[in-house]
Amino acid sequence: MTEQDVIWTIALSGIAIVSLVFIWILLGAGKSDDEAGRSRASAATRRIQTGLFAVLLLGFVFGTWATLHNFPIPRQDTALQADQVVDVTARMWSWTMQPASTEAGKTVEFRVTSADVNHGFALYAPDGHIVIQTQAMPEYTNKVLYRFDVPGTYTVQCLEYCGIGHAPMKTTFVVAAAKGE
Repeated sequence: MTEQDVIWTIALSGIAIVSLVFIWILLGAGKSDDEAGRSRASAATRRIQTGLFAVLLLGFVFGTWATLHNFPIPRQDTALQADQVVDVTARMWSWTMQPASTEAGKTVEFRVTSADVNHGFALYAPDGHIVIQTQAMPEYTNKVLYRFDVPGTYTVQCLEYCGIGHAPMKTTFVVAAAKGE
């Protein structure tokens, strides 16, 4: 079961519990004619609502932490521990990468920016899977780290529609076999 399946299961279970409690409260509404009975029912309803809110809040806090605590966002305000730095600039409708290659086994820090509008920087492995992505924005540099263990030709594509030349906005990044292999 994937993480997303777990989150969906938790969310749907929470929705079911809230729905059942809501139905239970509706079925119990109006049963008591005396003031004391209404007061007890009102107090019980408030306790149930408070308890449900607390359970849902804790569930969402835990769910958020569980899915995001390992999210690989490096610090953006300091130099990163990388073997190589690659400067990436996006512009309608091309990429500039300096340098455009590395060796397998090296960790590369990509410093991604844009010269014009927002672009989505995505690096695809030779097998076609996205290995990293970040936003390329004017007047801001995003840093992203990736360790290249598999040699081959990686493809860089724009993931954010940036105009008529968006679709062919591609370039390559070559990862050579490590020396001595």
